[in-house]
Amino acid sequence: MADFGDRVRIKASDETLELELAGREGEVYGWTTPSITGVTVVGSEEDDVALNVNIEGLEHDLWFHPDLVELIDHNPGMTVSINGMDGEAVRLPNGEWQERSRSK
Repeated sequence: MADFGDRVRIKASDETLELELAGREGEVYGWTTPSITGVTVVGSEEDDVALNVNIEGLEHDLWFHPDLVELIDHNPGMTVSINGMDGEAVRLPNGEWQERSRSK
């Protein structure tokens, strides 16, 4: 399953084609359990997990069943920092995160 920060492509299905989302690319912002959070999921809610994907050009993020999300890459070079963190974390090509001092 794709994870936070991964670049993904939305797979073709009846629903994604109807919504004109098939083939669109985006970035995974997280995941949730729809039965607890009540989010609307594109695709099946069968496994009770959904990925939040930000697709460029859309005004809002969408939640997708993981079967509709295809990994492009782990978005190597992406950096994140958390308030209170001394440095930042950079995404490696294999999907792992490496901590480093912040660039000045």
